[in-house]
Amino acid sequence: MSNRWNHNIHYHPMVLSAVPAGARTALDVGCGEGMLARLLRKKVPDVVGVDLDQPSIDLATQFDDDISYVVADVLTYDFPTSFDFIASVATLHHMDAAAGLTRLKALLSPGGTMVIVGLAKSQVRDLPYEVAGVVANQVHRLRKGYWEHPSPICWPPPETYTSMRRLATTLLPGVRFRHHIFWRYSLTWAKPE
Repeated sequence: MSNRWNHNIHYHPMVLSAVPAGARTALDVGCGEGMLARLLRKKVPDVVGVDLDQPSIDLATQFDDDISYVVADVLTYDFPTSFDFIASVATLHHMDAAAGLTRLKALLSPGGTMVIVGLAKSQVRDLPYEVAGVVANQVHRLRKGYWEHPSPICWPPPETYTSMRRLATTLLPGVRFRHHIFWRYSLTWAKPE
């Protein structure tokens, strides 16, 4: 599994580097077959993976780990606790972005950190990122191959990069928005104590 690569996996190290020291609980939203959840478990004692897709959770539970996997809608599921760290990779565009950000904000413990890696629609202003993504994609695929994940795909994303930045800035004051290659953006936000 360590040799798997795709556009989402490419950003796992960035997500993992944001886990706050001393984090005791983590939530992987849209965990799929659990790859990121298992990496989080190496840093955080109590990890929950949530996904709507039963076949993906079935794959996740085949691994011998002590992660709690839940087949549920993160927007409505009654989690028994809040979380010190929340990660979401390529999931937010599967739901209403405002509802998703609001819900994740509510699930985050005071002082906790949230990292979202998402997909958005490109506009003309995003052309340099598009070109860089095409070139980098070819190089990475030649060197690493490409693993196609088994989870459901939602395309095209409903939000643009511009609208996601605006929405995140409104709902998460102080959020750090970054536009990346491989057709992704990231939101990193620490909830005030």
